[in-house]
Amino acid sequence: MTGATPPNGADPKTPDRRQLLLGWGRWAAALAATLFVYPLLRFTGFQVPRKPRLVEVPAPLPLSGVHTGPDFLLFAAGDSARAVSRTCTHLGCRLNYQEDKGYIECPCHQSRFTPEGQRFAGPAERNLPTHQVTLKKDAEGRTTAYVVQL
Repeated sequence: MTGATPPNGADPKTPDRRQLLLGWGRWAAALAATLFVYPLLRFTGFQVPRKPRLVEVPAPLPLSGVHTGPDFLLFAAGDSARAVSRTCTHLGCRLNYQEDKGYIECPCHQSRFTPEGQRFAGPAERNLPTHQVTLKKDAEGRTTAYVVQL
């Protein structure tokens, strides 16, 4: 018997109510999952800003006016002070201040920087990052400490 219709009289090509509801249910579940997962994926890319680290260097500095910390070099002259990073912008080596020559040098590849952090020689292409320095003063106006914000 070819071309026979099912006993309930429905056309086999048209979906019944159960298939239609299941199809809509799948689409609704996919939409709900997308709306739930999207904010989570955005949240995983969010980074909380790092709290600044404050390092206090007591005054007075050595006669050279330079303090070498593990993460920075602090240069002070009179009522002004500046701090530059000790990490080379080329490959991340620890920089050293050459006091007799008056510049900062990378021992790995001989990149050279001024005390202000400006690159003037070597393979490094960027200047050194600088850090904010605040002076702590006593009641008489003398500098008691330098606070470097890393």
